Amino acid sequence: MKSQTVPTGAVARACGILKTFRQPEEVLELREIAHRCGMNKSTVCRILSTLTANSFVERVGRHGYRSCIRQLRSKHFRVGYAAQSTVVSFITTVTDSLTVAAQAAALDLLVVNNRASRKIALANADHLVRERVDLAIEFQLYSDIAEELAAKFSAANIPLIALDTPHPNAIYFGADNYKAGRMAGMQLARWAAKHWHGQVDEILLVGATSGGPALEARMLGVADGIAEALPHTHGKPKTTLDTKTAQVDLAFELVRKHLRSSRATHTLVGTVNDPTALAVLQVFREHGAETKSAIVGQGATAEARHEMRRPGTSLIGSVAYFPETYGERLVPLVLDMLCHRPVPRSVLTRHVMVTPANVNKVYPNDLLLGPSIQA
Repeated sequence: MKSQTVPTGAVARACGILKTFRQPEEVLELREIAHRCGMNKSTVCRILSTLTANSFVERVGRHGYRSCIRQLRSKHFRVGYAAQSTVVSFITTVTDSLTVAAQAAALDLLVVNNRASRKIALANADHLVRERVDLAIEFQLYSDIAEELAAKFSAANIPLIALDTPHPNAIYFGADNYKAGRMAGMQLARWAAKHWHGQVDEILLVGATSGGPALEARMLGVADGIAEALPHTHGKPKTTLDTKTAQVDLAFELVRKHLRSSRATHTLVGTVNDPTALAVLQVFREHGAETKSAIVGQGATAEARHEMRRPGTSLIGSVAYFPETYGERLVPLVLDMLCHRPVPRSVLTRHVMVTPANVNKVYPNDLLLGPSIQA
């Protein structure tokens, strides 16, 4: 009896198609499958027909396909995630979204808390190495320990994803900081042109140097955005305040001190994040000077969205990063890295300028959550 020879090329292509389904129950269209596996659509369509006929793949609706193979291998992957803290809403939203997405993908997620501390972040990295995680996700703000921290994982041959703060030899996932800053600056300038007839006495930039070049790029973007949309502000006084690690208490202190000596009646304020923006707003209110300011934050957090729903607020915008989507985007990246598929060196988040005029459109579900979110 002759043994049948299976064409190895056809088997390899079929395996490649099956590998494009990265999560349980994921439904993909033909075009996406072809894009992921790098084959032309006619070849993919032909192989999918065979896989469907043999119950390896099933049709979903008119255009979708879903794998019938449950990839048990992902259950053996352990992923370490070091969260920056548990007290900032943006970070907790990222943590929650990653936890849900990891559970859906059957990943074993080990979560530790860096507590916004250099010492604890380094100790947590040692802990994740001892736990022999397959991959680490690091969310910490201090650029000055990034090299040391990344070296710990590199020495243990553990691939690393760095959230929002670049780390050497790590895949970067996070904001396009200069773009986000420039969007904020453009919003400030356009608002001033419309509501103050372009009159600007002062530009106030409230940053955080601990984030290193990444956060410096964000604040540079703010300044450039203002200058581009309102060229005549180029010579206006520009004050930069350093909140170190975006410390809200320090922001209160620095802005209070600044306002005691400032005589400006039209101040544009760009901030490093929403907690800082809300602190600045509170100080201007304390001084009875809210109407003399226009403030833009970063993150479009629930607290900032709540504030933007208040009539007459001086928080005129915040750049959205959509932390609630981080998990669903990170898990496919994690699986690609663990399965040794090619991945980009950086994956940037989507940014949208959220303002009092469009906040209900960008975040319509806030209105279902009651008075804690609504104005």
